[in-house]
Amino acid sequence: MNSLQSAHEKISSGQRLERDEILALYDENDLLYLAESARRVKEAKTGKKVFYTVNRHINLTNVCNANCPLCAFQCQSGDNRAFTLELADIAKILSLVPCPQSLSEIHIVSSLHPAKDFAYYLDAVKLVKKILPHVGINAFTPVEIVNFSKISGKTVAEVLHDLIDAGVTSLAGGGAEILSDRVREIICPKKCSASQWLEVMRTAHGLGLRTNASIMYGHVETVAERVDHLLKLRALQDDTGGFQAMMLFPFHPANTELGKRFNLRRVGSWEDLKMLALTRLTLDNFAHVKAFWIMLTLPIAQLALSFGADDLDGTLGEEKIIHAAGAAGSSITRGALTKLISETGYTPVERDSFYREAI
Repeated sequence: MNSLQSAHEKISSGQRLERDEILALYDENDLLYLAESARRVKEAKTGKKVFYTVNRHINLTNVCNANCPLCAFQCQSGDNRAFTLELADIAKILSLVPCPQSLSEIHIVSSLHPAKDFAYYLDAVKLVKKILPHVGINAFTPVEIVNFSKISGKTVAEVLHDLIDAGVTSLAGGGAEILSDRVREIICPKKCSASQWLEVMRTAHGLGLRTNASIMYGHVETVAERVDHLLKLRALQDDTGGFQAMMLFPFHPANTELGKRFNLRRVGSWEDLKMLALTRLTLDNFAHVKAFWIMLTLPIAQLALSFGADDLDGTLGEEKIIHAAGAAGSSITRGALTKLISETGYTPVERDSFYREAI
């Protein structure tokens, strides 16, 4: 029996796929088969529910010393695009949020600012928690956690303890890009290594912090490296059970050095939907897979609900990082999200950071 045949048999019987079988499914390129298979897995896990949350993104600063070729958000101090929010700025932003009691989550990610110390980030979290004590705070990626450890002289575990005490309730899943040091040396050489990213997540899970996970595809990685990335996440989830949801980020090359250097173009919707379905089939131990609408566009995110996704993320509100690389739109209303979901025949369900359903 060849790898493709065994993949089809395993999908039919609900068994775990292995590396060669996942690669064979990718090469087969049967999008309708993948969609039907991934949809069955999704519905076995969460039925007809599709989740969303009412959330708000806060990007604290875009001043960064990592200088990643993949990033269109970062800039240097003195650049006319540079910004750094101080506590008064954060308070003003939150004061302008309509119906703040309806918020379930504040999402905070930032950059590696060369001059801000760890206390700056702790104070930002404490302020959000003070103003909005009812919200979950999903904050900071493993890349940022490793940076906090360096600038504070604390261990990763100590950093995470401090963030929990300040009010962080879950960890963001970004910065994974591709968990291959070969790829990372090209696209983000000053970010943490693949093993460091995984170890931060392992430590967070051990401390009771739930986290998301992610992949960024469509740049200089191979398909095999994508699959290996997914398998590393699956292995860690086997060990800890701490990942809540998987997010897929197609690379947006506009305004990036990486895009110019390699003459990259944004991958198409076929690739987006194939990757999403394969991810759902591979990550059999993940409850949720997000169709992150700001990355995919709303029409493709809606279609992704038939390719294994069970979550459209949230309302966002002025997300800046992805927008800087050419993504269109930065916020959406609750009503628009529920309409998108209902049109597909699924049931929209509002959730909090931990997938507890709103009453």
